[in-house]
Amino acid sequence: MGEPSNERLEFLGDAVLQLVVTDHLFARFPSLPEGHLAKTRAAVVSAGALADIGASLGLGAGLRLGKGEDASGGREKASILADATEAILGAVYLDGGIESVATIVIAELEAAIEKAALRPGSADYKTRLQEIAAHDGFGPPDYEIAESGPDHHKRFQATVRVSGEVLGTGNGTSKKEAEQRAAQAAWEARQTREGHQNA
Repeated sequence: MGEPSNERLEFLGDAVLQLVVTDHLFARFPSLPEGHLAKTRAAVVSAGALADIGASLGLGAGLRLGKGEDASGGREKASILADATEAILGAVYLDGGIESVATIVIAELEAAIEKAALRPGSADYKTRLQEIAAHDGFGPPDYEIAESGPDHHKRFQATVRVSGEVLGTGNGTSKKEAEQRAAQAAWEARQTREGHQNA
């Protein structure tokens, strides 16, 4: 019968991964439409992203491969590392449940999720907020930055105002990230207000 494979665990891990990322996206980005959520999820659960996780976890060294596959660099192949990552997630789910999988997935993919949700073509939040301000007849948003922490571990807090009114704040490890999060907070607050007004 040959050596047992990880295919069943890969099947399970893929489904659990999809659920964890979907749940995180749904809660993290309450204003994003379904199509944008689907594209973001597809970007972060791709074979390339999974291979990166597998490489960061050092899965290649623990794989049991045939001599030919091993000799041809199979331990570094994206497809093999991606499959191994799914199998690991499936095993973690069986052992510790969905929460254990979520802890690993979010720790490894959160930065990629944030980047994918704001990728070019979908209009980043600073652009969205500027468009809203112009539509409403206001001047461009104004960002104020405060820095904290030592030089090697600086944190930035951005406050965004439109016509003098504070609309949102955000934190990040760079000025750009802090401004994006402040703009996102302002944009999502406006969407929520509009939703209540239209309810």
